[in-house]
Amino acid sequence: MATAGTSREPVPVRVVGGPTALIEYGGVRFLTDPTFDAPGDYPLGDGRALTKTAAPSVAPGDLGRIDAVLLSHDQHPDNLDRSGRTLLADVPLVLTTPSGAGRLGGTARALSPWDTVELDRPGGGTVTVTGVPALHGPEGAEEVVGEVVGFVLTGVDLPTVYVSGDNASLDLVREIADRFAPVDTAVLFAGAVRTALLDGALLTLDSVQAAEAARILGARRIVPVHFDSWAHFTEGRSALVDAFTAAGLVDRVEFD
Repeated sequence: MATAGTSREPVPVRVVGGPTALIEYGGVRFLTDPTFDAPGDYPLGDGRALTKTAAPSVAPGDLGRIDAVLLSHDQHPDNLDRSGRTLLADVPLVLTTPSGAGRLGGTARALSPWDTVELDRPGGGTVTVTGVPALHGPEGAEEVVGEVVGFVLTGVDLPTVYVSGDNASLDLVREIADRFAPVDTAVLFAGAVRTALLDGALLTLDSVQAAEAARILGARRIVPVHFDSWAHFTEGRSALVDAFTAAGLVDRVEFD
């Protein structure tokens, strides 16, 4: 089990919309799954499309410096859209799946589960990014939806941060908790995503599962993302509030 950081200062997390959030960690500025396009229909390339229903709260240029992108996967427009792809060209490092790194090229670097990357902190020292497993649907979903990765951020005297990516497996959350719990901040991709792609099976955590994931991780603070701005996200803020209230964890939840 990893040694938890000792700092109790909250890690700044700015939720932009959909799966996109800016995390300032140890002086390093991370952006999760960048999606900045306008509302509209976005094709998947197989005759189907995903419908975006709301614009992001800020434009990419208003975020300031971005040191690294934590990209759970590149193959779906609700996790990496056209504007997000443009943004990647100006980011020094993009951490993503091995297949995604191969498709993207440029500054993209493969990060498989349990592999680590160390990034220099502006004031000295390093931040460690660990790739952690994620499953974008039921067992065997990778053959249809492709591979996905989550992330854990750690550093000396820094709190532990978990970024789930599009994960639907509580068993994998338990594996991550075995190594890193308790975590300080859990950035959980929720939304109870269902599409015809896998006959309506959950492709991300639903609200009840998100609350259970937070409990498993021993999260002191919970930041839900990936529950708004797209039509195929079937559970929004009210369902999350209800689930975390029922679990006795709603006082730990921050929506922005």
